[in-house]
Amino acid sequence: MRHTFAVYVEDAPGVLNRVASLFRRRAFNIESLTVGHTETEGVSRMTIVADADAHGAHRIESNLYKLVNVLRVDDLTAKPFVERDLVMIKVAATPETRTHIMQLVDVFRARVIDVAPDSVIIETTGTEDKIDGLVEVLKQYGVMEMVRTGRVAMARGQTLGGLGDGVERGTKVAGAVPADDTNVSSTV
Repeated sequence: MRHTFAVYVEDAPGVLNRVASLFRRRAFNIESLTVGHTETEGVSRMTIVADADAHGAHRIESNLYKLVNVLRVDDLTAKPFVERDLVMIKVAATPETRTHIMQLVDVFRARVIDVAPDSVIIETTGTEDKIDGLVEVLKQYGVMEMVRTGRVAMARGQTLGGLGDGVERGTKVAGAVPADDTNVSSTV
């Protein structure tokens, strides 16, 4: 099962490497990883998507809390959340096919952000299925290049927030490793 984690970390050198190394050492594959600044100065938020069963997801969360720079970990999987992905696609376009491509772009609520004599660059955001659908219909014209950001996700409503809900920087939030979990290593 695919699990989506929102991980709040100190904005410091080496944090991304430590988080990625944790996944490598524990043999979990990161399907998607995005990092960006948050509303709190000095705090970044990682959205990590990984394949794991419920026990594996608990191990991931527990081990993330052991990293010094990790402030908060939320497994969004079982909660209502919104996720999006951004993609830019460069498609081969001739004067004859450009109109057809533009019509497809409108159907998918995407937009053309660059036009060259032999190509167009299309940008859209949405769910993974929407983006995969757009890519599939554009293949007939010749996808020359594509880049995706990876998924970002946010819990719906006020159930989860950033660190602006009274949590001090450097304070670990509830959900730390239970003392009786023998499957979680204490070394990181």
